[in-house]
Amino acid sequence: MLSLITLALAANIIRVPVKKMEIADRALQRSPEETAMLGSPDEVPIKDYQNAQYYGPIEIGGQTFNVIFDTGSSNLWVPSKDCKITKCGLHSKYDDSKSQTFQKDGRQFNVTYGSGPVKGVFNKDNVKIGGVEVKGAEFAEVTELSFGPMNIGYLMAKFDGILGLGFNSISEYKLPTAFELMISQKLIDEPVFAFYLQNDMTKDGELAFGGPDSSKFEGELQYVPLSAETYWKIQADSMTYGSDSIAGSIAAIVDSGTSLLAGPKDQVAKMAAAAGATDVMGKGQYTIDCSKDFTKMPDFVVTLAGKKYTLKGPDMVIKASMMGKTQCMFAVMGIDLPPRMGEMWILGDVFMRQYYTVFDYGQKRLGFAPVKSSVEASTVVPADILV
Repeated sequence: MLSLITLALAANIIRVPVKKMEIADRALQRSPEETAMLGSPDEVPIKDYQNAQYYGPIEIGGQTFNVIFDTGSSNLWVPSKDCKITKCGLHSKYDDSKSQTFQKDGRQFNVTYGSGPVKGVFNKDNVKIGGVEVKGAEFAEVTELSFGPMNIGYLMAKFDGILGLGFNSISEYKLPTAFELMISQKLIDEPVFAFYLQNDMTKDGELAFGGPDSSKFEGELQYVPLSAETYWKIQADSMTYGSDSIAGSIAAIVDSGTSLLAGPKDQVAKMAAAAGATDVMGKGQYTIDCSKDFTKMPDFVVTLAGKKYTLKGPDMVIKASMMGKTQCMFAVMGIDLPPRMGEMWILGDVFMRQYYTVFDYGQKRLGFAPVKSSVEASTVVPADILV
């Protein structure tokens, strides 16, 4: 993630770079099960770490942090200065004594991610995202984290915390999100944000606040109405994989905090069999032979509001470095949800890399258009970041 932010050359457009985080280091990625349970644009350049997780810079009380921009959650948290090195390592830590805009709250923060619990306390401070400063935003100072054996996942992670971009209906205490405060404080022209995620890890993607950036996509945006104001949830008409029908009408969540696609285990197993992928210990996660000709794999087609969105064979495979070895993962994961939730799919970063995605809070809809693969990320002030 970059530590410096600059105004783009275009008027009223602010960009902050976002990067990808490696699959092997997905310390704080929620499990798909948990994901389902729980003016002109101001733009945030997004870094991509090995096709797995996207993160970018913000400031809280003038202090810089790298955060995952997560449409599948609704709270903002970063490590506290009181978090022990065994828990938070060398991550950037918030220090209220260094902020002139700190306001004490004191309510407890306790959220469990797929990898483990995160605990701390809520306080308030000004939060700067791109060139926009949100006054008095609620955020959590985290003092306890537990992510797997010895907490290695988080200690080695490339981000410090998470900035939720879901609706306040799923936040702790139903607190307004930083984006909702942008709207209420009239800091952006339109109540909209949009993701442009890069396939090329050496280039920055962008998160735009205030409206879509037409230079990043082909053709016209096609919109789909939301079916719920919790996560960014829509209804898909159908899903097919090659000649196989995978699902008819089914709920779907568009989630920037989920690396893969995720769906009901039986439907994913059908896709994996057609792709020649192998289940890893029966957990609904699949690997695939890296020597396979991915161009000959079936297309995955999602139909939304009558429009077909296609992911080609190579789009459905993620290469990741695991303990010094390259491993190929089938980019779809099987999930089991509580019966009350019904069947549901999660369209994560695998989908969003191919389709510029607009999150329209004002009109309660999602917009999609094919990304321009040749477009370069907008000019920003370069900075070196440990990732």
